[in-house]
Amino acid sequence: MNERLRIGILVDRLQIPAWAFRMLQILQDSGDVEFVLIVQNTPEPPAKGGLLKKVWHHFGQLGYLLLEKLERKLFRVRPDAFALNDLAELLPDTPVLDVEPLRGRFSDTFPEDAIAGIRSQQVDVLIRLGFRILRGEILNAARYGVWSFHHGDNRVNRGGPAGVWEVLLNWPTTGSVLQILTEDLDGGKILFRSQSRTDHLSIRRNRNVLYWKTLMFLPRALKQLRRMGPDAFFQHVDRLNAAPILYSQRLFTTPTNRELLTLLPRHAARWLGLKLRSLLFVDQWFVLYSFSKRPGYSSSIWRFRELTPPKDRFYADPFIVQREGAYYLFMEELRYTNNRGFISCCRIDERGAATEPVPVLERPYHLSYPFLFEVGGNLYMVPESSQNKAIELYRCVEFPQKWEKHSDLMQDVSAVDATLHEEAGRWWMFVNIREQEGASSLDELFLFHATDPLAGDWTPHPMNPIVSDVASARPAGRIFRHQEKLYRPSQDCAQGYGYGVKINEIVTLTESEYEERTVTGIEPDWSPGVRAAHTFNFEGRLTVIDSVRRRFRFGRR
Repeated sequence: MNERLRIGILVDRLQIPAWAFRMLQILQDSGDVEFVLIVQNTPEPPAKGGLLKKVWHHFGQLGYLLLEKLERKLFRVRPDAFALNDLAELLPDTPVLDVEPLRGRFSDTFPEDAIAGIRSQQVDVLIRLGFRILRGEILNAARYGVWSFHHGDNRVNRGGPAGVWEVLLNWPTTGSVLQILTEDLDGGKILFRSQSRTDHLSIRRNRNVLYWKTLMFLPRALKQLRRMGPDAFFQHVDRLNAAPILYSQRLFTTPTNRELLTLLPRHAARWLGLKLRSLLFVDQWFVLYSFSKRPGYSSSIWRFRELTPPKDRFYADPFIVQREGAYYLFMEELRYTNNRGFISCCRIDERGAATEPVPVLERPYHLSYPFLFEVGGNLYMVPESSQNKAIELYRCVEFPQKWEKHSDLMQDVSAVDATLHEEAGRWWMFVNIREQEGASSLDELFLFHATDPLAGDWTPHPMNPIVSDVASARPAGRIFRHQEKLYRPSQDCAQGYGYGVKINEIVTLTESEYEERTVTGIEPDWSPGVRAAHTFNFEGRLTVIDSVRRRFRFGRR
């Protein structure tokens, strides 16, 4: 499809939230679309009865309105996804069609003259950023339908408000979808689906992160439609929607005063408990390791030995290099005094005796996840350096303690835990990327490929992000082969940061396709007191993981 897609926008008013404004900016700059029409809702006439009737109408949700005001004072968000921007400044020359819909109790139906006006612009896609539930012929007024966000997992949460009930009910994740609307409320044809970790303390923060992440769904889908063409694109969409979805939950609405009387005390107790825990305790990461009888990984985590750090720091993200009958363990070390990680190394001999870790790479910004690989007889490291907005590459010039900067594999990117793998002469980089400030770095895995891993010329995979799920996106160690199959360790952050490790079989890995499926994993159940595990690596006979234990802040050092 060579022509740009013709886009119409449905809005309630020209003042739109920052997340939507940013999304339209990205679309405008992409070259994939042209905006041909803005459809603006006419203001609903004021209800009869004046202020008293309005107050009475909203009295049942008064508690929620007060909760919103309280959250605005307690929880600051930056950038604010809901700060208003003027759409007329972005699209000053795009015609505006004012429409007064036929208003039902919860839905809007467009009159025939409005439908004719929209069709006259030969719109390919209508983007819904306003109006209520849409009914009738408006759903067919654009060539490829009305595309709309549902900021919730439509398999378990239909209705609204977005990002609210997940917090109040203490759900581990908050879902989101981009869909083509149908007459079935929040049951449209899915174009993209994602899961984020719920912020259990704040509805406002939960919604803010959710909206900043999801704004990228629509630019990705429109780019894919233009690149693939409509036939191939909608065949792909049909495959995504092949399985039936039955919805058996309630239809969620704004929490009533009665519901909040039950839910808010639990929420407040949860908030107080988390605050007290952060004041009294610190989560200390440590490394565990085990030797197997033969080369390969050790599978019984309860047998592993601990490498415990002093109480003023933690060890995490262990990677292994084997040299001359000994194993060298590279890891993140972080002192609580400055909360800035650096890379340290210790030696573990065949009997399992470990030396004291010593620093080998330190920068004026945070480093972690020291991924190691060899090319041309040289050892290289790609530590996580997202604070410096780059994916940095270092070469070892004196093993194991001296490293020099080689280059940046990528710049101006918020990327974490880059993991490289060579397969059939081509190098692949798996890395979590946060595309928008305000979004989370836990949710989305991107894939790139290159013929030379040192050159910095990485081609993005057309399916990016290849995973958009907080339960399995973020890398957790080196990709490995077992019985002729390829496996990718990933973090499960749905229950909390680094809660567990998932082992995912890579089913398809080509320059145009990617598929994986989870086959097993690690959860923190092997010993009382352990609370997480988020790295898995092995080399030769040595296997390493990391875990976290809660320690009292004010105990003796």
